[in-house]
Amino acid sequence: MPFCEDLSPWLSWNVDRDWIDENVKWRDFGTGVRLGKLAKEGNTSLVLYDVVSDVDIEAFMPHSHPGGETYLVLEGEVYDEDGTYPPGSIVWMDPGSTHTPKTKGQTLILVLWPDGVKAA
Repeated sequence: MPFCEDLSPWLSWNVDRDWIDENVKWRDFGTGVRLGKLAKEGNTSLVLYDVVSDVDIEAFMPHSHPGGETYLVLEGEVYDEDGTYPPGSIVWMDPGSTHTPKTKGQTLILVLWPDGVKAA
């Protein structure tokens, strides 16, 4: 069971999509999902996921996180086997956890992988 906290009541921000499009190099999976690497040090990565609003519900494959995963929902909504996470939600998944996330609406997620991600 992941740890989740809704930060939206006391945290607000504006996403600058123009800056993101100018500065982030994207890997497009051809499914309506694209991944932008922001930083990497050793096995730790900070990435953005950008998901179109009408993405196929199966666009994300089941996967695990050897070192855990932390993500912040910036836009849209993420849900998985354990819950639903609206904008402003920060989610921590324990090391070794597995999930199959899905999204609702145009979704932007900031993700920290302490030890990468692996297909389940």
